[in-house]
Amino acid sequence: MAKAANVMRLLLGATVLWLWLLCSGTASASKAVTAHLAAKWPETPLLLEASEFMAEESNEKFWQFLETVKELAIYKQTESDYSYYNLILKKAGQFLDNLHINLLKFALSIRAYSPTIQMFQQIAADEPPPDGCDAFVVIHKKHTCKINEIKKLLKKATSRPRPYLFKGDHKFPTNKENLPVVILYAEMGTRVFGKFHTVLSEKAHNGEILYVLRHYIQKPASQKMYLSGYGVELAIKSTEYKALDDTQVKTMTNSTVEDETETNEVQGFLFGKL
Repeated sequence: MAKAANVMRLLLGATVLWLWLLCSGTASASKAVTAHLAAKWPETPLLLEASEFMAEESNEKFWQFLETVKELAIYKQTESDYSYYNLILKKAGQFLDNLHINLLKFALSIRAYSPTIQMFQQIAADEPPPDGCDAFVVIHKKHTCKINEIKKLLKKATSRPRPYLFKGDHKFPTNKENLPVVILYAEMGTRVFGKFHTVLSEKAHNGEILYVLRHYIQKPASQKMYLSGYGVELAIKSTEYKALDDTQVKTMTNSTVEDETETNEVQGFLFGKL
């Protein structure tokens, strides 16, 4: 019985020690600091970022990808975020090989093209957008968010100043350049974008206009854009003050100055010893 009691005490002691070590490890782990780097702009849609990846591949692939996803954002309302992400990759996989699909995954993971989407958003804000419009077009300084007004604004478009086009603008493939410029500000994948795109792409095919697309999100996300791939240093300054004997510091300083003076040599003369 005594041996059994001793064994039980040892087991209980080992259990208590193990629990104490576990709690200590948990307590020390809870002291870790987690830092996030948030940008000044809202989170941007992955579909638009994927389209910018396609645009870097070629302008032709960009517009081919656009045709397959022009109303894809509708599925976002019924699908989970992960399913919607896989759907984007599946659509992009029609025009990319496995290597470029992996590169696309990496680009989406670090949100590499989010600043580009925000750049277009800022350009749209400078127009400025008409009130209450999910998408709108600009035809030589004239704005409208009604498709049936496009034909009217095109009649005297060439008499108005031609808009400035940026290097990153997405131009619909055409052989002609001296055409009225119609700039569409819309969010790719939405239903209203699909309606505008159908009309404008047909006119561009017929050689009537130069169709340019710029990303525009009418209702940006409330969540800030968190960036990846950046190192963050957290410097904690110690506010503890330690007592120091000033006399020792002055003595050390004076002796150092004397040593430095003695070693000063000018053209063979040691002025410290003269």
